[in-house]
This record gives sequence, structure tokens and C-alpha cells, in this order.
Amino acid sequence: MCGRLNVMDDPLCEVVCEQLGMEFSTESNPDLRPTEQVACVGWSHSQLQQCNLAWGIKPDWAKRLIINAQAETVAQKPTFAHAFQHHRVIVPCSGWYEWRQEGDHKVKYLFSPAEPNPLYMAAIALENNARLVTLTTQPTEQCAPYHRRMPALIAAPDIRDWLAGSSCHAERLLGQPYDKLLKIR
Repeated sequence: MCGRLNVMDDPLCEVVCEQLGMEFSTESNPDLRPTEQVACVGWSHSQLQQCNLAWGIKPDWAKRLIINAQAETVAQKPTFAHAFQHHRVIVPCSGWYEWRQEGDHKVKYLFSPAEPNPLYMAAIALENNARLVTLTTQPTEQCAPYHRRMPALIAAPDIRDWLAGSSCHAERLLGQPYDKLLKIR
């Protein structure tokens, strides 16, 4: 689920700066993959700050790279609980990709906002804030035909609460369904 991101710096950077009242910059990458650096926003010294983190972790017990954690259990899983409590971040992006089996081949679909606004994916920073794992949740009715999971998306007005609020409040934000339409192409 959500193993590729679409990041287009224009207008993403400008809108993130306007919506969050901070400096934010990233380079365009229409196919950002796990292990690559991801421009994120975190909370440090009582303010929003950009941080660039590598996507994915590989704990000693894991057989492969872990790029996602389930929003429903992230607060309880030993691998993620501390990061969820203390190191939440968001990933501003232009969209994400899913593949769907159609006949004898897979078709790649881009999920992007219907309005010219960024999507803000919920994530946590791990390994001394050097790496990140994105959070996934149950899909909306619109996304369900394509995949059984989708990114946990945080509304722009809730970003400060996601980053700096209590973990209980953050769990409530993860429980809110995403209610905006997406373009799927």
C-alpha cells in the first residue's frame, strides 16, 4: 500500500508555505520511492520545521523494509509506539500511487487532490529522526475499489494538533475519515 509518492514542487511548496506559515521546499519527484529522502514537517522547539527523512525502516527482526504502519495499531505496537507518542510528522505530497490488477496486468493509478491543495500524510519519525514510516488506514468509499488501505491523511487545520498535541488527540485525528474527493487517474 502506498509505496510511491508524487511530489511536484509547484504549487506544492507555495501552498504548504501559505497554509502552514513556514518555509518549505522540495524538489519535484513524480515517482518518489521507499529509501529516498522525503521532505516532511515536524514540531521542534515549539514551531513547525521542515525535516528530510529517508522513507522506511529495517528493524533487526524484519525480513524487508517497513514503509507503512497501520493507523489503528501504531500507538500500541512496540516498534512504533514511542515514535507515535513523541515524533509525529506529516508528509506534504501531490499524490500517491496504487496498482490494481485488471485482467492479466496491473494498472498504476495516481490519487491526487481534486482541488489544488497538498495532501498531508500522517507519518512518524524513527531511528533518531532520520527515517520515517507513513501511516495507513481503511480506504474511503472512493478509494476502496483500488486498494484495501490508503494513507492516513490529516486536514490542514489539524496539522499542529497532529504534530504537537497529545497522543490521545492524535489517535482521534487518525480516526477521522478523509472527506474530500480525490482525482484518480
